[in-house]
Amino acid sequence: MAEEIHVLLADDHPVVRQGLRAFLESRDGMAVVGEAANGVEAVAAAARLRPDVVVMDLVMPDMDGVTATARITAMRPAPRVLVLTSFAAEEQVVRAVRAGAAGYLM
Repeated sequence: MAEEIHVLLADDHPVVRQGLRAFLESRDGMAVVGEAANGVEAVAAAARLRPDVVVMDLVMPDMDGVTATARITAMRPAPRVLVLTSFAAEEQVVRAVRAGAAGYLM
């Protein structure tokens, strides 16, 4: 069997994190290794847990998802950051990709 993909969830809405966790953990080869409710927690958790992927919201308290993405993708080895948000403005997409996001889902 292939190695599991370790995922960190970063979203300020607990119900979103719970739903994502349930969905991802129902899939073979996926393991949610941690959760964060804001950008500061996301950066700290990424440094501590070393996930393969971070699923990142953009609008969170304390530190936004773009800033958190830039800090997380500067880590070595860097996890891949996938932005999952309801914001579809082109400017938001560009900012997230420039910060190092590997993908952007709306």
